[in-house]
Amino acid sequence: MPRRDRRHGGAPEQGRATTWLVLLLVLVLAAGGVATYRFQAADGLLDEWLGPREAASPAEVDPPEGLELAPVVSPAPVADPIDTADTGRLDLRAVRRALEPGLRDDDLGPHVLAAVAPLRGGAPVVVRRGSATAIPASTTKLLTSLAALAVLDPDTGFVTRVVQKPGNGTGPARITLVGGGDPLLASRPVEEGETRWPPRADVVTLARETAAALAAEGRAAVRLSYDDFLFTGPSASTRWEPSYLPDGVVAPIGALWVDGGRPQTGFGRVADPARTAADEFAAALRRAGVRVLGEPKHRRAGTDATPVASVTGPTLRELVEHLVLVSDNETTEVVLHHVGLAVAGTGSFEAGTRSVLQVLEGLGVPTAGARIFDGSGLSRANRLRPETLLGVLRVAATDPREELSSLLSGLPVAAFSGSLTDRFDTGAPEGRGRVRAKTGTLTNVSSLAGTATTLDGVPVVFVLMADKVAVDDTLDARDALDEAAAALGACRCASSP
Repeated sequence: MPRRDRRHGGAPEQGRATTWLVLLLVLVLAAGGVATYRFQAADGLLDEWLGPREAASPAEVDPPEGLELAPVVSPAPVADPIDTADTGRLDLRAVRRALEPGLRDDDLGPHVLAAVAPLRGGAPVVVRRGSATAIPASTTKLLTSLAALAVLDPDTGFVTRVVQKPGNGTGPARITLVGGGDPLLASRPVEEGETRWPPRADVVTLARETAAALAAEGRAAVRLSYDDFLFTGPSASTRWEPSYLPDGVVAPIGALWVDGGRPQTGFGRVADPARTAADEFAAALRRAGVRVLGEPKHRRAGTDATPVASVTGPTLRELVEHLVLVSDNETTEVVLHHVGLAVAGTGSFEAGTRSVLQVLEGLGVPTAGARIFDGSGLSRANRLRPETLLGVLRVAATDPREELSSLLSGLPVAAFSGSLTDRFDTGAPEGRGRVRAKTGTLTNVSSLAGTATTLDGVPVVFVLMADKVAVDDTLDARDALDEAAAALGACRCASSP
């Protein structure tokens, strides 16, 4: 049964039955020797068992039959717009008073870091219990996302292509499926009545377009190859737990896969995502009337190949909003590799992480003490100061380049969306809807980084980090951070003029 929450009158905690069931299942597996690793996957046990949630816009959901709704109109403002120049100053003592009850909670362990600052500048309120850096877990995704938005075209998607080698005009065509690093490439198109966000490209549509192009040439048979050589280096970070790939915690990172490297069951990851994608494409070609001779071969397309067909995935802007909202590890690592390609000319973990820090420094983000070995935050070797995360959030909010704000629009809303849907069920109710934050969760680690608006209208950025949490205190520590963040939404923290 659920633990009793001693901070709330001893009543059993409500609204978290699913989380407890999954946690219990993990503990049972570990006790039975089935799970040989400590569960390190970020941002919710449920997401790792069931995969990232699909997010849909409320406007895309049809009303129940028989219900007629009035057209949506833009309401009049309920209050005058906030002048952030007048409300940008914080009463530092008020901020500390708001944070302290949550941060003093013993469930957070001995190492707790916090920082709060006005959105548009000003000295932060910093609270430290322990060293200056902590394991950031999935808040690392904020660094990767901002760097990607800064160096890549946010309105362009990554392309998956089919190209053809020159050859005999009457024999089987020699075609190659070329991965362009689309992290959300799907194995099938959207079915009627189904909603996916962001919209996906898929290999079935690509196969149909390929079949039509081949038919126009009078070709009915092909020999298929697949090329995933856009990225280089190892398919896993050298600082990940060795069990991550074999135990299906994360897929091998590459430039070609379908369904994020997950099998049709949705559980675990496939061992060879590129080959699985090629097999799915071959099956779709056959259904489209093309004879596929032999097995797909793993080889480069070559510079003499000519275009046959292509599909384009979601824009980078959409990818960032998606990966921040649901904390998609695989999508983030692919985006990291694209940053490496854009900045260093190499799509790898090493080039990507080095390039992210280089880009952030150029944007004015303080990176002292920063060590990152991946883009998603799965590595326990990552270390960040809260000031680095504050800097990322501030740049996203204030930089004149509008495209950087996609980082903020993807932040989950407290008690409403993404990885915060089932959270903020304790603490000040004013925090619900007034706090938006990226979550970070590993074994012994819990963190939040995002924005809040105080009751008197001061928009702030905040970071809360604890990385020595006892496993038994995981959910209570998460509640403590939620309560500290909610207290900012409930705070009257503006300084007097």
